[in-house]
Amino acid sequence: MTKTTLSEEIERFPVIFRIQHIILFTTFLLLAFTGWALKYPEVEHAKWWIRIWGGPKTAGTIHRIAGITMLLDFSWHVIYMVYLLSTGRMKLHLNTTIIPLPKDVFDLFQNMLYFVGLSKTKPEFGKYSYIQKFDYWAVFWGMVIIGFSGLVLAFPTEMAHIFPRFTLNWIWELMRVLHSDEALLAIVFILFWHFYNEHLKVGKFPMAWTWLTGKISIKDLKHEHPLEFELLFPDAKKGGHSE
Repeated sequence: MTKTTLSEEIERFPVIFRIQHIILFTTFLLLAFTGWALKYPEVEHAKWWIRIWGGPKTAGTIHRIAGITMLLDFSWHVIYMVYLLSTGRMKLHLNTTIIPLPKDVFDLFQNMLYFVGLSKTKPEFGKYSYIQKFDYWAVFWGMVIIGFSGLVLAFPTEMAHIFPRFTLNWIWELMRVLHSDEALLAIVFILFWHFYNEHLKVGKFPMAWTWLTGKISIKDLKHEHPLEFELLFPDAKKGGHSE
């Protein structure tokens, strides 16, 4: 293998994944901003905040367009993942898969023991840590609850046909609560979990650029994803890398 240095970069995410991610977080922000005043209209800042978005009607239109765009982006991602797996362009491997594995549970407990000083070693991660896997699959959970309830609320006349008649007195309130509260949970999760772990913690502050460039330095790969590093550079211990 050609000798490389730890300062060099390799591609972590291809451009299609980066585009999908940009669409996802852009629509997420639009949904959060326009939905906040609708959820808390009694809050003092709600009136001027909703005026920023053109008033309730315009804000509602933006909210619906952003929601449908997010669902289309999510569908594109799922279809593309199926395409990659079915054509063999993406292969399942224990050290590169995004699928949760028993090892992730052990990594979680080992990490907790390490943080409280009961273990001297940190867990070694593959391409995705248990934190990143939780990040990824949380989107699927959110899309099912927020996406479906959002469609029901956006198209009540059409959706009324899929519900039994005995539910029509309470189903709309249930959908509103599901949509509103799950959206609040998603906002809190993104702000305090995803942003910290991917951008704000020591070593990444003020931002990790991987979401834009798609690349990660070999040094960071070796430090953050040692199992993937060993998979990609099996001769590293033989001197295949230098500082």
